[in-house]
Amino acid sequence: ALGCSATIFDSSRQKVLLTRRTDNDRWCLPGGRTESGESVIETCLRETSEETGLEVRMVRLLGVYSSPHRLVEYPDGNRYQVVALNFEVEPIGGTLTTSDETTDYGYFSWDEMAQMDVMETHVERLTDVFSGQLPPFVK
Repeated sequence: ALGCSATIFDSSRQKVLLTRRTDNDRWCLPGGRTESGESVIETCLRETSEETGLEVRMVRLLGVYSSPHRLVEYPDGNRYQVVALNFEVEPIGGTLTTSDETTDYGYFSWDEMAQMDVMETHVERLTDVFSGQLPPFVK
């Protein structure tokens, strides 16, 4: 399964937008699975809009995450390896809001996130985001 997540910094670049999921009540970056016939950029922009209400534009690739140990099991019992791309995007329109997939949102610093229930796969991405490394991470 191929998926994308979006990193949106606040104006200080010290905080990142997280959303709280309706399905497991955990915090994460906006994002989701790539649909057939869709580019990863289209996935990232669509998922961000669906989950946050924001219209965004692509800035750059931050990381590629392809660990063979990162498996998702679906209710039908099928297991898929997840390959995720994390992009930096910036808002160009829309209004930040919740959706049918999110119950809350906010901009949080690394220290604030340490006190929150953030999905493990997103903690890895956020660790890289806050590292300050400019070239994309490929893991």
